[in-house]
Amino acid sequence: MQVLGLTLCLLSLYCSAFTSQDYSDALEKSILFFEGQRSGKLPSDQRLTWRGDSGLSDGSSYHVDLVGGYYDAGDNVKFGLPMAFTTTLLAWSVIEFGSSMHNQVGNAKSAIRWSTDYLLKAATATPGTLYVQVADPNMDHRCWERPEDMDTPRNVYKVSTQNPGSDVAAETAAALAAASIVFEDSDPSYASKLLKTAMKVFDFADKYRGAYSDSLNSVVCPFYCSYSGYQDELLWGASWLHRASQNSSYMSYIQSNGHVLGADDDDYSFSWDDKRAGTKVLLSKAFLEKNTQEFQLYKSHSDNYICSLIPGTSRFQAQYTPGGLFYKASESNLQYVTTTSFLLLTYAKYLSSNGGVATCGSSTVTAGNLIALAKKQVDYILGNNPAKMSYMVGFGQKYPQHVHHRGSSLPSIRAHPGHIACNEGMQQYLNSGSPNPNVLVGAIVGGPDNKDNFADDRNNYQQSEPATYINAPFVGAVAFFSGKTATN
Repeated sequence: MQVLGLTLCLLSLYCSAFTSQDYSDALEKSILFFEGQRSGKLPSDQRLTWRGDSGLSDGSSYHVDLVGGYYDAGDNVKFGLPMAFTTTLLAWSVIEFGSSMHNQVGNAKSAIRWSTDYLLKAATATPGTLYVQVADPNMDHRCWERPEDMDTPRNVYKVSTQNPGSDVAAETAAALAAASIVFEDSDPSYASKLLKTAMKVFDFADKYRGAYSDSLNSVVCPFYCSYSGYQDELLWGASWLHRASQNSSYMSYIQSNGHVLGADDDDYSFSWDDKRAGTKVLLSKAFLEKNTQEFQLYKSHSDNYICSLIPGTSRFQAQYTPGGLFYKASESNLQYVTTTSFLLLTYAKYLSSNGGVATCGSSTVTAGNLIALAKKQVDYILGNNPAKMSYMVGFGQKYPQHVHHRGSSLPSIRAHPGHIACNEGMQQYLNSGSPNPNVLVGAIVGGPDNKDNFADDRNNYQQSEPATYINAPFVGAVAFFSGKTATN
């Protein structure tokens, strides 16, 4: 068997190490970012103090309490599918790499809980219903307003037995189940509530099948359309319930339904829409650590996914920029970089549990190879790239100043108490050449193009907009490296 020697510098000429302190700083900031995305009544220990309370009557016109949760990106909409995925990935980050988070694990748990408190309300307010969105995105996106004094419609959208949404419901179940593992020691009663609700929501997702974008149409499309369908979320949700509950019924579900829900598909990206690669890695753990033969298939498909990322293997098919960045899409590419980095490190951890390797045709790839590739991606985001620019706001000497984010780009409610209306915000602030007055510390933006070029332009949302699901897996990845001694 040929062993591929993938060095840290294979994909780029830019090779300098960050210290574990640098990674710790990035970890703290990557979690702090979520405070800038908070909706609802802010707590007394809020650290991003330019933000204020917002959305305090969300749900009230529908006689439900939907206060709280997160704005997904640079707008003021609470989209349920990416919020739930963000929560699952934050929880998975703590589950796998919480031991490396040290004094940040409490902040990471707070970030998770801010979302799960909201998801619990959304899942339990009305029987046979899951509330999946607050605000009309088409109306919201026509305005440039602060969340604190926005006056755009706060419509509420739901899926139900009549209008199903198996994708968003199963992702919500995954989020609640994963979070239950995070809180099982520190708050067992809360963890129990999360797990019981996850089971009910999953049953709802499985029994009443359909894609939520078929039920909600232009309210969720093209923003967060379920392009991959709902089958991947059902298998993903069952996998998290299996891990969280250790209930044999979920093992049976996975065995009985896996083949029709994507178990045999090789897929090469992991995102808020498509969970297949993440599910393979998640389920491979039981085979690698406990030799659970039923999950051997998922180890084989995890290898296929991993091998697709590694230059020199027979299955290599990924694209990298000249500077070495994994490149998948022109819009918000760094979301794929952070999810990929997280899966590389998580799979490396599972492989290391028994000295395993990934098999790529006639060659093998070690856990060390995966860690090296993930490090290259993390370091690129933090500034080790051709532009010598950090794509995390507030980290390093040079980072994006014109972030596509309403609250960050408009003066804070404290600095400018008077209302800033829809069009005034557009003309004076969205189109302003001035840097954002409020630093959205820790935000990772969409990132550079396939030639490593980045336009620090607020109107170029494809590159300059942050999102919760870009940061969530990065929390786990950067936590891993914060616990290691950096080497060149």
